[in-house]
Amino acid sequence: MHRHYNGLKTAALLGLLTALILGIGFAVAGTSGLIIALIISLLMNGASYFWSDKIALRSMRARPVSEAEFPALYQMVRELAADARQPMPQLYVSPTMQPNAFATGRSPKHAAVAVTTGITQILDYRELRAVIGHELSHVYNRDILISSVAAAISGMITFIAYLAWFLPIGGGDDDDAPNPAVFLAMLILGPFAASIIQLAISRNREYQADASGAALSRDPLALASALRKIDAGARQMPLPADNQYTRTAHLMIANPLSGAGLAKLFSTHPPMADRVRRLEEMARNPREVGPVQFQ
Repeated sequence: MHRHYNGLKTAALLGLLTALILGIGFAVAGTSGLIIALIISLLMNGASYFWSDKIALRSMRARPVSEAEFPALYQMVRELAADARQPMPQLYVSPTMQPNAFATGRSPKHAAVAVTTGITQILDYRELRAVIGHELSHVYNRDILISSVAAAISGMITFIAYLAWFLPIGGGDDDDAPNPAVFLAMLILGPFAASIIQLAISRNREYQADASGAALSRDPLALASALRKIDAGARQMPLPADNQYTRTAHLMIANPLSGAGLAKLFSTHPPMADRVRRLEEMARNPREVGPVQFQ
């Protein structure tokens, strides 16, 4: 039930983002501003979509590894990819001691899975295999594409607001112009609302990857156990919130940055306790464990 709900919720959130940009775009910037924002946003996020793997791997200083170096990692990835009937991704290891993992790539044929040195030291074979299943599910569920679409739409809304602030677009004559208070509220709240929706989509895709990954590995309890350990390790060794890590934080299986204070409200990841609870519920219902359905 969670898996079907997650897919429906993602579609609804993307639809809400689209409706938001149509309403704000025409009210604030008019047709010309909307077209300009569309072109610039698509160019920026298109580049991010095609080169996201290189950006993420470079920011985490991840290097490609051979099967001779990590035979167990290669074995579990090869088995899971074969079970999913998908090509084998490239494997990388980041020297970061914080336990974490991420996957990137615009399609299964251009996928990369990276684990940190820290995660290989605290998880057993079952737990690491379940984490790999989660990361592969992000690729098979086309989450890079979904996040790129959400970022493009959100970016359009923000850019329209910038255009309205600095350029005399939209508005028409005084009789047709919106109320100044309403106009100002739309400029401020529009980008904020778009960011909130974009974060909600990111959190929803984490739930979906948990469900798909647990079904792929056929071991939801191992993934739940791994998430507990990863969460504890990330809290003990949070990564600095600079540009190097904030660009890739949403890709990680757990939030690598400090989640204190207001940061929780703008987290790209759902509460870890809720993720663990859902996996434990999944384990109690054998029909939820397989066969895997990527969404």
